[in-house]
Amino acid sequence: MKASCRLAIFAALCLPLLLTGCSLFPTTRKLPIPKAPVITQTVTAEELVSRLNQRWGAINSLTAKVEFRASKSKSREGVATDYPSVEGVILMRKPEMLRVVGHFTIARVFDMASDGKTFTLSIPHDNVVIKGSNSSKKKSKNTWENLRPGFFFDAMLVRGLDPDDLYSRTTDSETVEDAARKHLFSIPEYVLSISRRKPGSQQLIPVRVVTFRRDTLLPYQQDLYDADGNLETEVVYGAYQDFEGSQFPSSVTIKRPQEEIQIVLTVESVKENQTLADDQFVVQIPDGAKVQTQE
Repeated sequence: MKASCRLAIFAALCLPLLLTGCSLFPTTRKLPIPKAPVITQTVTAEELVSRLNQRWGAINSLTAKVEFRASKSKSREGVATDYPSVEGVILMRKPEMLRVVGHFTIARVFDMASDGKTFTLSIPHDNVVIKGSNSSKKKSKNTWENLRPGFFFDAMLVRGLDPDDLYSRTTDSETVEDAARKHLFSIPEYVLSISRRKPGSQQLIPVRVVTFRRDTLLPYQQDLYDADGNLETEVVYGAYQDFEGSQFPSSVTIKRPQEEIQIVLTVESVKENQTLADDQFVVQIPDGAKVQTQE
């Protein structure tokens, strides 16, 4: 076949594509280039665990002044409720002592304390006090009556690893957008997966997944799982700031997917290793309050 004939056939085949705006030839577009951090550190899994253990071991007590912002979703109904922000204080003392108090102006909204085994939760607005075991699975129709000390404690401080914990480290990278500056940022990260072996089995049960930024090697996300391996709590840590010589997240976002609640803590001040007395972890029960006991 002559070249002129082949050219004519090719043109005839291409004409419909050209008329419809289609092209047989590749086109090139410019994409924004994510900006990488100035420093990307490289450490082994053992070094990462060591840093986490050192950070956990250096803190014996914590006093934080925060602002609470809470919301609750009902995904099946397509409804979300945002609650007014309240000021609050969180006291923590190892091994498991916790006190969380929220107040609006001078009125106390809630007051919860725990010694690690039992808790007391006071909700003055409802004139209700709930006392029981931290491991209690009983649920109230009022979601906020189901607040338990454990996930506050685990969210505020990323625990070190226990001797029987198994772990693995992977690398990843996340691209985030700074809408104000119209920039993309690439965040190299380490993902530390922590698990335990099920007794009498080769099965591994997930305990936690802690994600670190590789420029700072500080945790910025933590996922915690229940005994059945279900995701129970997601925690996202905001940018770290210097609070009286210690690095601590400027915000802590706690998500409870099973209950569809979210609590955002904006951290205003942090003091570490202060002396905290036992009576600072006691909830004063209001006169006439209805006390409910949960086993």
